[in-house]
Amino acid sequence: MKKLGKVIVGSAAALAGFGVAMNTLVLTPVSMKNKLKREAKELEQNPPDPNSPQEQMKQEGYAWLGKQNSEHVVIKNHDGERIHSFIVRAAQPTTHWVVMCHGYTSSPERMGEYALQYQKQGYNILLPAMRGHGVSETKFISMGWKDRLDVIDWIHYLVEEDENAQIVLHGVSMGSATVMMVTGEELPVNVKCCIADCGYSSVWDEFNNELKTAYHLPTFPFLYAADAVTKLVGGYGYKEASSIKQLQKSHTPTLFIHGEEDKFVPYRMLDLNYNAAACPKEKLSIPDAEHAEAHRVHPEIYWPAVWTFVGKYVEPDSKPAEVVAEVKKTAKKTAEIAADTAKNAVKAAKETVKPVAEKAEKAAKRVKAEPKPAAKPAAKKAAPAKPKKETAKED
Repeated sequence: MKKLGKVIVGSAAALAGFGVAMNTLVLTPVSMKNKLKREAKELEQNPPDPNSPQEQMKQEGYAWLGKQNSEHVVIKNHDGERIHSFIVRAAQPTTHWVVMCHGYTSSPERMGEYALQYQKQGYNILLPAMRGHGVSETKFISMGWKDRLDVIDWIHYLVEEDENAQIVLHGVSMGSATVMMVTGEELPVNVKCCIADCGYSSVWDEFNNELKTAYHLPTFPFLYAADAVTKLVGGYGYKEASSIKQLQKSHTPTLFIHGEEDKFVPYRMLDLNYNAAACPKEKLSIPDAEHAEAHRVHPEIYWPAVWTFVGKYVEPDSKPAEVVAEVKKTAKKTAEIAADTAKNAVKAAKETVKPVAEKAEKAAKRVKAEPKPAAKPAAKKAAPAKPKKETAKED
C-alpha cells in the first residue's frame, strides 16, 4: 500500500512538473528566446534565397514598417493594465482602420508585409502587441483568449478618436484566433468585418496537435496537467479559449483563409471554424501554402480575395481625403469665429449695461444720503365752546 501511495504521489509530482515545464516553455518569454535560437539555426543551415519573391516580399515589409513614423500608444485596459500598440496613419485623412494582430512568438514589427498592403489601400493601421510578446508588459501568453478583451479596448479607443471609424480586424495564426474570439463579443457597429488567416479552433486543439506531432505524447495525462497549471498561473483554460464557441455567437462578417499544406495549425481547422461561424462568411483555401505563408505563396489569390470581401462591408470615405481635411479646417475656423463673436457680444452687452447700472447705483446712494423731512406736529384739538349764560329780564 505504501509503495502504491508513493507511486501515486510520484506520478502526480511528475505530471505537475510537466505542466509547469510546458507552461514555462510555451507560455512565457522563454518561448520567444527559444524561437529566436531555432530561427538563427535554421537560417544558418538553410539560408533563404534573397532573390525569391517570398523573401523579397518579407524584407520589403520589414523595411517599409521600420521606416514609418509610427505612434507608440499606451492605454489602460479593462483591468487597469497598460497595453501597447503602434499606429501607422494613412497619407490622407480617412475613416478606414485595420486592427492587425500578430501570431505566436511574433511581434507588431513582423506584420510589415500585411500592413504595407493596407497602407496601399489608404488605411490607418493599428498594431497591438499581444500579451507576452514584444513591448507587452504582461509576461504570460494567453494565446488570444485574454488578448480578445484588449483588442476590444483598442476598438473603443479608435471609436473615441473617430466616431465614424470603419474597422477591419485582420489576424494571422494566434492573431487569427484572437480576432475570431473578438467577434464573439458585443462590438461597436464600427467593426465591419474580419479576416482570419490560419487560426486554430481552440487552444486545447492546437496544443493537443503539437503534443502528438512534435512530442509524440498522449493527450492524457499530459495536456490535462498543463491545462491545470495554466488555469492556476494564467487564469484561463485551454478548452475555454475556443474560437469555435466564440464564432457561434459572432455577427461580424468573416473571411476564413488557410494554407492547404499547414501542419502547425492543421488545415482541417479551416472547416471547423467556418462551419461553426454564425456570421456572414466566406472561406479561401490557398494551395501549396504552409503555416502563415498563404500571402507569400499566392499573393495574386490572397489579396484580391481580401479586398473583394472587405469592399462588401467597408464603405468608401464619403468625401475625398482633401475635401475632408478642408471641411475640418473650415469647421475649426468657423468655430473660432463663432467663439470670438460670442465673446465680443458679451463684452458689448457688459459695456452697454455698465453705465445704466452705475447711474442706478448713484441714484440709490443719493436717496440713501438725503435726510428725511421732519414730521409736522399734530394739530391741537379745539377746546369745546363754553355755553353762554342767559340773564332773565324782569317785566
